[in-house]
Amino acid sequence: MPRVVFLLVPRVHLLDVAGPAQVFSTADDLGHPYTLTYVAEEPEVATVQGLVLRTETAWPSLAPDDLIVVPGWRGPTRPASAGTLRRLRDHHASGGTVAGVCAGADALGRAGLLDGRRCTTHHTVQDELARLHPRAEVVKDALYVEDDRIVTSAGVAGGIDAALHLVAARHGPRAAGEAARAMLVHMHRDGTAEQVSPLLRWRSHVDETVHRLQDLIETRFAERLPLRLLAEATGCSERTVTRLFSRATGLTPLAYQTALRLERAGHLLERGATAETAARAVGFEDARALRRLRARPGRTMHSKEASWTQAHP
Repeated sequence: MPRVVFLLVPRVHLLDVAGPAQVFSTADDLGHPYTLTYVAEEPEVATVQGLVLRTETAWPSLAPDDLIVVPGWRGPTRPASAGTLRRLRDHHASGGTVAGVCAGADALGRAGLLDGRRCTTHHTVQDELARLHPRAEVVKDALYVEDDRIVTSAGVAGGIDAALHLVAARHGPRAAGEAARAMLVHMHRDGTAEQVSPLLRWRSHVDETVHRLQDLIETRFAERLPLRLLAEATGCSERTVTRLFSRATGLTPLAYQTALRLERAGHLLERGATAETAARAVGFEDARALRRLRARPGRTMHSKEASWTQAHP
């Protein structure tokens, strides 16, 4: 029976532990056996959220089929002692898999496991991870990355995606899908999915007029929304709509609508829809425009790249 060992450090994030643990526990319930173990250098570990977790201080014997998961934490806590980091290295050297959730990637880096490998972490600390571990290739804005049995994820809910990925790799996509359904996770997101949805990415401004415009576009993103309609909805001129929207978000209204369409189309494709069905569901005339836009690096359209021809072929 494969074992999943969670290495906990002080001020660990509760969901970074609970999310992946729930995935493997659910997989176990569905007939894919796992034993979950929680270890730390002290018998109790306080989470950032205030809950104190009781742990083992003695490590179990590990086999190559076993998995070590290092959940993320908050603050300047050093991840683990030299002896604990050596355990991570030894497990990987013996053929085992080691995963880091969010800041847990730093522990893997301190163990030397990120050198020469691709990895990721939460978007707020990606630059810090790259600074601390310059020999690692930090992939920006990815949900999770696997490179030579080293798995790193964005953290928080991204840890669930990484765990589902590991279940799929070991037991097949159907097993991961069954676990996701049992957990009421709407979908198993691909590792290359953006960490921050367009619904949230451009919402940090304080312009209420633009927020109203975004509400309208989000509600009717599959429709043709000419500037005239947006201007009438806000009582502004078309030129003012474009100026306010671009100043607040860095995008034109059309580019924002296209980003929403691409995100929704991606969800549909991951759930088995054909390109033609997904394209028509989000407002494109056919699959050609969808394929063209999805093939662009980064997939995010900037203001100068958007045209009515692309959005409404």
